[in-house]
Amino acid sequence: MNHQAGENQVLETRVREFQFTDSDFNALRKLVKEMTGISLAESKRELVYGRVSRRLRALGVSAFGEYRKLLESGDGSELVAFCNALTTNLTSFFRESHHFDYLRDEFLAARRNAGRRSERIRIWSSACSSGEEPYSIAMTVMETIPDWQQWDIKILATDLDSDILARAQRGSYTADRVTGFPRARLARFFTESGEGAQRTYQVIPELARLITFKQINLMHELPMPGPLDAIFCRNVVIYFDKDTQRALFARIAKLQRPGDLLFLGHSETLFKVTDDYALIGRTIYRRS
Repeated sequence: MNHQAGENQVLETRVREFQFTDSDFNALRKLVKEMTGISLAESKRELVYGRVSRRLRALGVSAFGEYRKLLESGDGSELVAFCNALTTNLTSFFRESHHFDYLRDEFLAARRNAGRRSERIRIWSSACSSGEEPYSIAMTVMETIPDWQQWDIKILATDLDSDILARAQRGSYTADRVTGFPRARLARFFTESGEGAQRTYQVIPELARLITFKQINLMHELPMPGPLDAIFCRNVVIYFDKDTQRALFARIAKLQRPGDLLFLGHSETLFKVTDDYALIGRTIYRRS
């Protein structure tokens, strides 16, 4: 059994592009824990190798040991890139669909039925990644408010990563990203081009015009003026410790009025973080 395990380790080392020892894995997951609070289980070893090895290639670094020394030197930009590599969640259109149902049925429909006094709407997608979230918000707006072009509606989409922000702004998606879309929604909001594996879906200009993309670091003072009717801050604060969360939501609360909405990710909570918001639904909060 031990002989077989040894053979497997030799084979693994030979096949891997970079040697990846137990010391490398344990040091990297310790750093992730310290920086983000995330505990990476032993089962995440291949994920860590796959994602961090991309950083080695990008930097021209030849070994994990050398990369660890770079991180230990305190290189701020690379520490951010390292954390991004390991914490970036898969995003998708209409992810956690109950949030968009609530936005449609309880917020947008109420504004639509309230008359002209409610035509100003401001929504912030605070960690927009490759754009699926803000475009889902914009589609929900257009589907719920038939005369949306007569309204003063603006959606702000922000992210720390300038590369992924540029991708979001392009608004072009491969076929696998729109799998499961109703044909009517796909036809209304996207222009299809190409064939087979090369087929792409481009968001229509009307949809894109509702959104402004901007690079923002949530750890700094927030530059946008309020008030913001709804904020999507989903699958972000799970990576922050409680003190960092408290500071962030203190800044966010200043941008909202009593009654305004805050949407968090499915595994996130404001319990013992802030008293500025009250839970009103599944990861849906209202400004107190």
